[in-house]
Amino acid sequence: MTITDTTANPAPLGLLAFGLTTVLLNMHNAGFFGLDAMILSMGIFYGGLAQIVAGIMEWRKNNTFGTTAFVSYGFFWLSLSGILMFPKLGVSEEPNAAAMASYLSMWGIFTAVMFIGTLRLNRALQAVFATLTILFFLLAIGDALESPLIQTIAGFEGMLCGALAIYTGLAQVLNELYGHTVAPLGLVSSRPRERLAG
Repeated sequence: MTITDTTANPAPLGLLAFGLTTVLLNMHNAGFFGLDAMILSMGIFYGGLAQIVAGIMEWRKNNTFGTTAFVSYGFFWLSLSGILMFPKLGVSEEPNAAAMASYLSMWGIFTAVMFIGTLRLNRALQAVFATLTILFFLLAIGDALESPLIQTIAGFEGMLCGALAIYTGLAQVLNELYGHTVAPLGLVSSRPRERLAG
């Protein structure tokens, strides 16, 4: 007996949750507005929880890359929200510049390795993970040097990263709805179970 997978592709949800939240946080980093409840709420509920849901759905589809990416970045957003909120709630001390640089550097290393995985998927995802790797290291350097200039540059680069993720997610939705390529993703692999490839 063959069981046919008729469930929806969760990758667009994960990519959009990541992309929209990343654009908004990096608009703050670029100096457009302050760090407020809007960003924290996006980080917890959309960037965080929605990505974790997408990652669990990818697990159901036997997609190790998608599960690892979405669940990890979902918890990244939750952990970042905790870092920002806990000191204000009196739960813990605010991390110093060295701690934040270490935190962001670890995520940069993780993302760089995940980028290698995208070489089997598509050009759009390669662009998302490449710019995200650069973003983490820019933010880490900005914190280590306590440089507002580097943090501002990181903000603009992060908006690009988020926009690429939004494009990749929406492209998958439109391509599936119309049954042909409406927005190109630059496929480099045709393996059917790698649903992040679109």
